[in-house]
Amino acid sequence: MSGKFVRASKYRHVFGQAAKKELQYENVKVTNNAWDSNLIKTNGKFLAVNWNASGGGAFAVIPLNEVGKSPDQVPLFRGHTAQVLDTDFDPFNDRRLASGSDDSKIGIWDIPENYSFHNALDENDEISHVKPTRMLSGHSRKVGHVLFHPLAQNVLASSSLDYTVKLWDVESGENKLTLKHPDMVTSMSFSYDGNYLATVARDKKLRVWDIRANKIVCEGQAHSGAKNQRVVWLGNSDRIATTGFSKLSDRQIGIWDAFNLEKGDLGGFYTVDQSSGILMPFYDDSNKILYLAGKGDGNIRYYELQNDELFELSEYQSTEPQRGFAVAPKRTVNIKENEVVKGFKTVVDQYIEPVSFYVPRRSEEFQEDIYPDAPSDKPALSSEEWFSGKSVDGPILVSMRKLYEGADPTFHESKKAVHLSAKTVDPTPKSKEPTPSVNSETTAKKHVEPVKSQVEKKSFDFEPPKISLKENFKSDLSVNKMLQKSSDFDSENNTEDPSRDTSGWDEEDETPKEPEVLPMAKAQSKLEKEETIPRTSKSVNEAQEHVSEATNPSSEIQKSANVATSSVAEAEDPENKSSRAVEVSKATTTTVPPSAGTASTSSNTGKSLGLKQSVEKLSSLVQSLEQVVNTLIASNLEKDDRLQNLESKIGELIQQK
Repeated sequence: MSGKFVRASKYRHVFGQAAKKELQYENVKVTNNAWDSNLIKTNGKFLAVNWNASGGGAFAVIPLNEVGKSPDQVPLFRGHTAQVLDTDFDPFNDRRLASGSDDSKIGIWDIPENYSFHNALDENDEISHVKPTRMLSGHSRKVGHVLFHPLAQNVLASSSLDYTVKLWDVESGENKLTLKHPDMVTSMSFSYDGNYLATVARDKKLRVWDIRANKIVCEGQAHSGAKNQRVVWLGNSDRIATTGFSKLSDRQIGIWDAFNLEKGDLGGFYTVDQSSGILMPFYDDSNKILYLAGKGDGNIRYYELQNDELFELSEYQSTEPQRGFAVAPKRTVNIKENEVVKGFKTVVDQYIEPVSFYVPRRSEEFQEDIYPDAPSDKPALSSEEWFSGKSVDGPILVSMRKLYEGADPTFHESKKAVHLSAKTVDPTPKSKEPTPSVNSETTAKKHVEPVKSQVEKKSFDFEPPKISLKENFKSDLSVNKMLQKSSDFDSENNTEDPSRDTSGWDEEDETPKEPEVLPMAKAQSKLEKEETIPRTSKSVNEAQEHVSEATNPSSEIQKSANVATSSVAEAEDPENKSSRAVEVSKATTTTVPPSAGTASTSSNTGKSLGLKQSVEKLSSLVQSLEQVVNTLIASNLEKDDRLQNLESKIGELIQQK
C-alpha cells in the first residue's frame, strides 16, 4: 500500500485567528525596557501592560471590554521609583495583581470597583492614578519576575538579581521562604499541586525545588546556549518543558522528567529554527497543547504533547512581530465557538491584538472532549495552610459544561494524575529535525502498536483451532499458505501477530498471473484473501458459494474428462456423494491436449482406472477441506465479534479522556 500515515488527532486542524481591528487595543505605549519578561498579563477580565512612562515606573490596566483607541491621558498604576519589569494577576482575586520593579520592591495593587481606562477623568478633568495597597521589601536588587501560587491564596513568588527566589505571604507582607541560586533566575513555574517549583538560571541549570523543605529535589544541565531560557510545568503531570538555545544559537525545546533531570531531556532537544528571539511557552493542560510565541517574530507555533513527544500541529503566522504575549485562563474562553485559547500579543509596541485559537467543529452541542473541567478562581488552600505544610492534589476545578449552559458553576477538587515512568534515554542529547514529522510511519508504529497489543491481549484471549490435514494434501502450496495464515497467532500471548497482517493485500497481487488457473486454486485464493482481512465479516453461505464455485469446472476441463465421468459413475455408489467427487475430479484434472481425443480405447480405459483411484482419494480430501473451511469461517466470525468488542472499548476509552 502506498501513501503516508497521518497521525490521528482531533487538534490537527486547530487554527489561530486575530481579532478585527475594531476589537483591538490601540494607542498603547508598551515599555521599551529590554528586560526579558512577557510585558503583558491577563486574567480574562483585565489586561496589564508595562507602560512606557516617565517619572518612575508604571503600568496600565485595561478592562478587556474597553476596546478601541486609548485616550491621550490614561490612569496608571504608579508607586515604583524605577521601571516595572513584570506583573501577575492573583488567580483568586480578579482585582488584585502584583508587580516587580527595578527598585527591588514588589507592589501589591487592588483595582478600584469603579475603575475605567477610557473614562478616568474626575470632576476637575484630572487623571487619578492608582496607588499600591502595600510594598514588599526584602530583595537587595531588581525584582525581575513575580508569580502567584496556583492553589494557595495570597502566596507570591518573586525572583531577583540577588540570585534568590522568595515566597511571600501577601496578606501579612512577610517573606516566608528564600530559595538561593548560584545565578540569576530567568524563569520559574509551579507544579500542578503547588508543592514544587521549577527554575532555570543564567548558569544554564534546570532545578526542581521542594519549596517548603527549601531543598533541591534534582537538577540538570539545560540548554547550552548563552541566551535566557524559559520553563513551564506541563499541567497535571511530572513533565516540564524548557525553551532555549544551542551553542549554534538554534532555538530548542526540551521535555524533561521533573524528578529525573540528571538523565537529561527525554529523547533529545527539538530544534525549532535559527531565529534569535526567545520562545515564550504557554501550556494548555486541558488539550495537552504547548504554544510557543517568539519574541521579535510574528509566528506562534503549537505542538501536541503525547507520550513525552511533541507533534507539531500548525503555526499561526503574522507579518507583525510581538515582544509580549499573554494567555487568559481556560475558564474565560468562548466555549460556544470552540475557542480553546485566548491570547493577546503586542504589535510594534503601539497596540495589542487579541489572537484566539479554535477547534473547527460545527456541532451545536457542548464539546465534552475538548473542554474538561478547568482550574477555577476558588483557592484550594489558604496561605497559612500551605506554609504550614498542608497539600492537595491540585486546584479547585470548575465545570466547563455549566459555564456553557449558563447555569450556576459547580466546583470539585482535583485528582492526582498517575505519574509517568521515566524513559530510559541516552544521556547524550540528540538533535532532532526542525519539526517532528506527523506523517512518519515509524512514529505511527511507535504510538499505535503498544496500545494495540495491550488491547488485543485483553480482547483476543482465545486459543485458535489446530488444523491437521493429510500429508499428500499439505503438498499443495496454496493450501499450505492458507494454513499458515490461519495459524499466524502468537503462541505466547494468544494474539494475532500484527506484523504479519497484510491489510487486505496479497503477494499474488504483485506477481504476474499464470496462463491457466484451476478453479480450485481460485477458490483457495479467495479464501486466503478473506482470512487476511480481519475486519470483514463473511457468512457461511458466502463461503459455501466459493466452494461450489471451486467445484464447477470450466467447459474445456469438462470436455477433457467425459470418458472418466462414465466409468466413475458406474463404480461409485450414488448415495456416497459420487457427483461431488466426479466434479472435483474434473476440477483437479489437468487440461488434456486436443490430440488426446484420438487416443486408443485401451489408453482411455487406463486413464479411467487411474481417475477412479484419484477420485476416491480426492473425495476424502474434499471432506477434509470442507472441515478446514468451516473451521476458518467459525474462527473468522469469532474474530469479528471480538473486534467489535475492541472497537466499543476503544470508543469508551476515548470518551473517558
